[in-house]
Amino acid sequence: MLLTIDVGNTNITMGIFDGDTLVGNFRLTTKTPRTSDEYGICLSTLLDKYHISSEQIEDVIISSVVPKVMYSLNSCIIKYLDKIPTIIGPGVKTGIQVNSDNPREVGADRIVNVAAAYHTYHQACLIIDFGTATTFDYVSEKGVFEYTVISPGIEISAQALWNQTAKLPEIEIAKPEHILAKNTINGMQSGIVYGYIGQVEYIVKQILKELGNIKVKVIATGGLGKIIYNETDLINVYDPDLAFKGMKIIYERNKKISE
Repeated sequence: MLLTIDVGNTNITMGIFDGDTLVGNFRLTTKTPRTSDEYGICLSTLLDKYHISSEQIEDVIISSVVPKVMYSLNSCIIKYLDKIPTIIGPGVKTGIQVNSDNPREVGADRIVNVAAAYHTYHQACLIIDFGTATTFDYVSEKGVFEYTVISPGIEISAQALWNQTAKLPEIEIAKPEHILAKNTINGMQSGIVYGYIGQVEYIVKQILKELGNIKVKVIATGGLGKIIYNETDLINVYDPDLAFKGMKIIYERNKKISE
């Protein structure tokens, strides 16, 4: 079995592959400081939930954009699974060429998404990751990661609304049945969700226009991505497990090279 770990700014998500099948996944809060033993206890408990022993985990691969958690997490993997994890970064072969002013600025999370999309669909793709930030990443039909757009995530936008106003409450991010609201909470939900749908649709349309309206597969991922995906025809696929799949693809690619 392969353990894939995606360390994001808000959550640490873990996925377990048995061959090509994702058999379990779970998440932890990134911002909670943890020792290697605390990570180990969480990991062991979660593995038990799926009736998986530590001995069944053959390898571990990590994608991280939060350097400060890596020492404890890496130590946990070594101590509790007796494995040296592969950490996606310089020297790891992804099968993706990054055509950027500064390729080292591109986060590992975006690389794994792009790798998953391109190696799955074998065509030009636009990947929209609804995370702490929302990223729009374009990979060409030749596997070149060329363009990106970055905007505040849905939760960041919502938090700005209630944190910077005296009387607006913290609310659940959910789409109301109608955009016309008769109370403050529904009004906020309308503005946040319908406003974000409009933002995403405009950005996608503008990207496709500047690309010359070529054929592009538009893929959404990330926790709140499903809300937007269900409300627009411009997104072709919603895949919450895209990062796990990308890490598995990169792991297998590097394993073949080493052999």
